[in-house]
Amino acid sequence: MTEGHDVQALSDVDIHVYEAVASQTVESGGAGLDGLVHACGLTEEEVRHSLTKLVEHGYVVPQGDGYGLGPHTFEVEY
Repeated sequence: MTEGHDVQALSDVDIHVYEAVASQTVESGGAGLDGLVHACGLTEEEVRHSLTKLVEHGYVVPQGDGYGLGPHTFEVEY
């Protein structure tokens, strides 16, 4: 993630998926794809597309078989 990266530049879908990753990471230490699809109410393709974007920007990192949070300078309420 680049310095000064603006979270406001993310789409509503990306923020929704990020919040689901954050919630599941706090609860269980990581977020799996199936759980994210269920939590977000989106198709698997939509969640995968969003995760790709979030990983590219460093907001989310691959973690084992799932995903975790990358370094961030903002808080998420869920």
